[in-house]
Amino acid sequence: MTSTPRGTEPDLTTRIARDLIRFDTSNFGEGRSNGETEAAEYLAAHLERLGLTVHSFDAAPRRTSIVTRVEGRDRSKPALVVHGHTDVVPAIAEDWSVDPFGGVVADGMLWGRGAVDMKNMDAMIVTALDRILSSGQQPERDLVVAFFADEENGGVFGSHHLVTEHPDLFARATEAISEVGGYSIDLEGKRAYLVQTGEKALIWLKLVARGTAGHGSQINRDNAVTRLAQAVAAIGAREWPMHLTATTRQLLDRVADLLGKDAQVLSPDEIALATGTASRFITATLRTTTNPTGLTAGYKHNVIPDRAEAMIDVRVLPGEEDAVLEEIRAIVGEDIEIVISHRDIGLETTFDGELVDAMVGSLQRHDPGAEVLPYLLSGGTDNKALSLLGIRGFGFAPLQLPPTLDFPAMFHGVDERVPLEALGFGSDVLTDLLLRY
Repeated sequence: MTSTPRGTEPDLTTRIARDLIRFDTSNFGEGRSNGETEAAEYLAAHLERLGLTVHSFDAAPRRTSIVTRVEGRDRSKPALVVHGHTDVVPAIAEDWSVDPFGGVVADGMLWGRGAVDMKNMDAMIVTALDRILSSGQQPERDLVVAFFADEENGGVFGSHHLVTEHPDLFARATEAISEVGGYSIDLEGKRAYLVQTGEKALIWLKLVARGTAGHGSQINRDNAVTRLAQAVAAIGAREWPMHLTATTRQLLDRVADLLGKDAQVLSPDEIALATGTASRFITATLRTTTNPTGLTAGYKHNVIPDRAEAMIDVRVLPGEEDAVLEEIRAIVGEDIEIVISHRDIGLETTFDGELVDAMVGSLQRHDPGAEVLPYLLSGGTDNKALSLLGIRGFGFAPLQLPPTLDFPAMFHGVDERVPLEALGFGSDVLTDLLLRY
């Protein structure tokens, strides 16, 4: 691994993203977090140096979100929300090649937890604003710039709190851009960009099994661990039926066309797999997924506990939430209690309109001839909360990526990293978009 030579100062985007990674803002869920305050204060200082007034909100101690409004040239136009989050999922340091919170710059990459999810975009937002305002220019329209806490826990102490308690912050805003969109994929040597126009619904479940406690050496047919294990295995093995939304149909048809394949002959799974590494995201949007993600039971090897719990991450296509929950109930049986820890809506919008045209135009000005396609995200973003105010959300964190980089694997993965050139490209495209739209 080759580090950046001494005396070589990273550009502004890399420097901000690096500094943000060095704030360990790990979010463990269910209210347990290292907190986002220091990262929020760091970003606020940058924005204030640009002459902006920054408002800070703490939904709970050390759970800080910040919001500012940038005045545009044409204030008759609706405002655009440009938002990111500053929390990250935890990282186990011994699994990584580098310190996950070291902000290491090496091999032409920025390494660390948050390098792609999503401190890179946070840095690109600030860089774009710095370029615009420092040069005496203004964005085309008012921008509501927000950096939220707690996105990795569904936004309870971040976006949802602000939307519920301070909706006036987003007055006159009708659209939003944020993470997990605008990045490039390789289609057999052809570069295309995916703009996120929707996301699956989120349901986090806890399964609770109860039984009779006893000695580990005895026969126990009322074993909570056994009962839970059977339910978890059944949910994990469930193959949910394929269901293509309008967005996914549009994407797969366009991919097939670009690859010269017949969408009527190939299955949706086969077309999705042809997108290469992007198929990690795309195949998961063809159907519901129900993944067990945690188990808790017992306290000693020779004691059968009377309670066992499991966490299930359910990602549902928009509109199918109630039907999926009903089927999960049938799968686990009446003996298992189902607790909904968090539930949030799915989103899907159309790939049209002035903002879509502007995003496509900005990408193609910096990468002439590139294709730009819509896609549905298998995960979720803070656009869910903003949609409650009628704000139409997109994923647009533009990155031009090398075909060999497994970008979807970087999300919540080990050795998360992003190319420095991609950060520069993203800052250029985002600056272009905010000046023109």
